Amino acid sequence: MVLEDGADAAQRKASSGNGRTLALTVCSAAVGGTFQYGYNISIINSPTSYIQSFINDTYWERWGARLDGPKITLVWTFIVSAFSLGGLVGALLAGPMAVRVGRKRSLLLNNGFLLVSVVLVLTSRWARSFEMIIAARLLVGINSGVSMNIQPMYFGESAPKHLRGAVTYSSAVFTAFGIFLGQVVGLTEVLGAEALWPYLLASNALPGVLQLLTLPWFPESPRYLLMDRGDKQACIQALARLRGGVAPAEELEEMLQEMQQQRQQHRDSGSVSPWAMLKDPTLRPQLRTAMVASSAMMLCGNDSIYFYASYIFWEAGIPPHKIQYACVGTGLSEFTASVVSNLLIERVGRRWLLVGGYSLMAGIAAVFTLALTLKSLGVAGMSYLSMACVFAYILSFGMGPAGVTGILPAEIFDQASRPSAYMIAGSMMWINLFLVGMAFPFIIAGLGNYCFLPFGAVCLASALFLGRALPETKGRTLAEITAEFEKKGTGGRRPGGNPTEEHSMGMDRPPTSLTSLEVKPGSVDEEDLLANNNQ
Repeated sequence: MVLEDGADAAQRKASSGNGRTLALTVCSAAVGGTFQYGYNISIINSPTSYIQSFINDTYWERWGARLDGPKITLVWTFIVSAFSLGGLVGALLAGPMAVRVGRKRSLLLNNGFLLVSVVLVLTSRWARSFEMIIAARLLVGINSGVSMNIQPMYFGESAPKHLRGAVTYSSAVFTAFGIFLGQVVGLTEVLGAEALWPYLLASNALPGVLQLLTLPWFPESPRYLLMDRGDKQACIQALARLRGGVAPAEELEEMLQEMQQQRQQHRDSGSVSPWAMLKDPTLRPQLRTAMVASSAMMLCGNDSIYFYASYIFWEAGIPPHKIQYACVGTGLSEFTASVVSNLLIERVGRRWLLVGGYSLMAGIAAVFTLALTLKSLGVAGMSYLSMACVFAYILSFGMGPAGVTGILPAEIFDQASRPSAYMIAGSMMWINLFLVGMAFPFIIAGLGNYCFLPFGAVCLASALFLGRALPETKGRTLAEITAEFEKKGTGGRRPGGNPTEEHSMGMDRPPTSLTSLEVKPGSVDEEDLLANNNQ
């Protein structure tokens, strides 16, 4: 292990080209993380009619009567929405878990919710209990809520600054891949047959087991080790592994300076609670931006397409025997868009991808509404234009909002505020997903051909707000991002601090040296640490 100094230019170049450990860490964390979110959204769509039949048959066996259509739809809505409620619980658990047990260990422990849900869904048909399916979806939602908050945090704290956006955006790539793979597995030719629906819903155990077998071999977040645990040696070891054997001195000095500022801003109080964030006026511009972005991600209606994809394509006039393949196409569209956007994010930047994505979605929603209206008037070809609009809508979502939204809290909040920021933003995301999931069937019934106009309005409003309030964060430090908030006239200040106290917070100080950092009890002595670094 080597601590790089100014004379190690050759080693810097070598380490920058060796990102294998970082790439494998990303894959191991994501396969049991945001991949599960996407996978569990899509696999519930295929067995809809089979589970509804199971609900009706179970009710008949218990009470000697059958449920009518609206009541079956209501029970089914509870099954679908249990996922969102579980996600809200998971989002609230994610902050304390990330602080107390760390980012990596939280992702590992999170698989416990998943494995219990697998047992419930596999035994539900034998037990003749549709309530067990509701409980299983609730637990799967908790698993997704935890991973959707902690995984981007883990990635953002582990990646170098010049790759931070691309690495964190990979969470969206794995979400889209999970959606696509879930749709493929849900085909009738794979696990989509009526006799196999419990195994389809339980197939999410495989990615969880894969994560349990691989993630323990990879390092914890260096920033968590340094700033939350105060363990310098573990931080340097983790950073060296993630950077190909060399821990860059410049990156360490930047973390140390941020840590010193954080201690002064928060008066050594450790992590900031969600309630303290909500009461702190200096955090409101950043928090407001993160909350709007997270709410818009769900209120834009993209995930409703996956929950009710078959119904949307039926409404658009797609033949019933082609609907399952059209649904697979939607997942492939978002996956393709997320991969392309992952390659562009460090060139184009976060702000333009986010604003551009919502602007395109607003326009497509208007065209989609026009196509549905003309179809109802008998104009030929409108069914296929409607389907094209669905694909275009998903492509636009995948090109920006799908991935950029998860990056924002990692970049605009400091280490102490970040877990609570993810808790609040994640809670907004899951609450709005629940509301949209419950309301969307009624929106279709009430608005008919105009069902996407409310979503288009949300996209337009989000593009206007974020275009005004959000500064570009690409390749910038927290201090630079906070300064941009101030320049944009949002009233933004350094998170947790006061603009009049910038000098006292170390804004103009040179980077703190590694040897000036306090060592917590039980950590290695300073001389031993320096000796290890020089080996």
